[in-house]
Amino acid sequence: MTTVQYLREPDVEQEIRRPRVLVVDDDPAIRLLYAINLELAGFEVLAAEDGQRGLESAVNELPDLVLLDIGMPRLDGFGLAEQLQRDSRTRPIPFIFVSGESAPMSRARAQLLGALDYVTKPFDPHALVSLVTGALAGNGAPGH
Repeated sequence: MTTVQYLREPDVEQEIRRPRVLVVDDDPAIRLLYAINLELAGFEVLAAEDGQRGLESAVNELPDLVLLDIGMPRLDGFGLAEQLQRDSRTRPIPFIFVSGESAPMSRARAQLLGALDYVTKPFDPHALVSLVTGALAGNGAPGH
């Protein structure tokens, strides 16, 4: 008697993880704009409404990239970037500032903190998605 074994289909959902982007901005409309555009492009979006919650989310979720505003309550974007750089778990995570602040000193500070880029609001959502996609492709997202 011959026994036939059927191979189970692999659980595609489990095997393919979408890149995760953490969005840290105190403006709910901006967070929604990020979420809609990034999710349509195939990213999983995590969101935090201030720098402190953004830091907690980064440590707990280890996203592949962080988009952060500068002017936020509890912990501003510069403080968040400094905290990310101090922690060995979050240091490898690339980050991009997206801010209404356009002063050259802010751009310089972002660069000194290790930001991949600095985008000024208002921004083109499609260009931002392209920037995120390129950053993850060229930077090699942390393996987690």
